[in-house]
Amino acid sequence: MKKTAWCLVIVSLILMNSCLGVEADISVRADGSGKINLEYRVSQMLESLGRLDGNERWPSIPVGRADFERTVARIQGLSLLSYSSKEVPSVNNVLGGRDLLTKVSLEFKDVSALSAFWGSGSAGSSAGNILRLVLLDLSSDTIDEDLLALLKEISAGYEISFSLSAPKNAALSLSPSVSSARVVTQGKKVSFAIGMGDLLDLKDGLAVEISW
Repeated sequence: MKKTAWCLVIVSLILMNSCLGVEADISVRADGSGKINLEYRVSQMLESLGRLDGNERWPSIPVGRADFERTVARIQGLSLLSYSSKEVPSVNNVLGGRDLLTKVSLEFKDVSALSAFWGSGSAGSSAGNILRLVLLDLSSDTIDEDLLALLKEISAGYEISFSLSAPKNAALSLSPSVSSARVVTQGKKVSFAIGMGDLLDLKDGLAVEISW
C-alpha cells in the first residue's frame, strides 16, 4: 500500500481567521476515498478584534461557504456535500456573547485529495499511511504576553478535537507527550482533544501523528 504523509499546520487557530473551536472527523475507506466532517466555532468577540498584524503570512483554513467552494474547485477529487452556519450561545461562560457555528461535510476521492485539502505534500513507500498534524508551532513567532493572556481568557471553554476512522487498525502519538490532551485509540478509530487554553500554555508546541 502506498504511504501518504501530510501535514495540517495550525500556528494556533486563535491567531488565524478568529477560529477558537474546531472539531474534525475523517473517515477513510479501504480504497482511499472518504468523508470529512468539520465544525468551527468562531467567537464574535474575538472576530471583532480583527485580524492581527502579520496574520497574512500564516496558513489559512477555509471557513465561509465561498472559501470552501473555491477550495473544492481547485482540488481534483474533492467535493462539498453540505454547508451550514448559524449563531449560537458562546461556550465561554465567563465572557458570554455569541459564536458563529459552521458545519461542513466534504467528500474526497483519494488520499491525495485529502492531502491537498490540508495544504501539504505527500511521499510514498510500502509501509502504510501517516497523518501528521502540527497544532502549535510558535518557534519563529513572538507573541506579546498581554495579548497571549487575552487570547487565553477568550479561548476558555473552546477546544480542538480530531478523530480518524481507518480501514484497519490505527495508532496515535503526541510529540511531546501532553497530559492535558485526551487521547483515545480503539482499533480502527483514534481521536484526541485539547482545550485551546491548554494548547496556548505549551511552550514546545504540539504535533500529532496518526498511522494505519
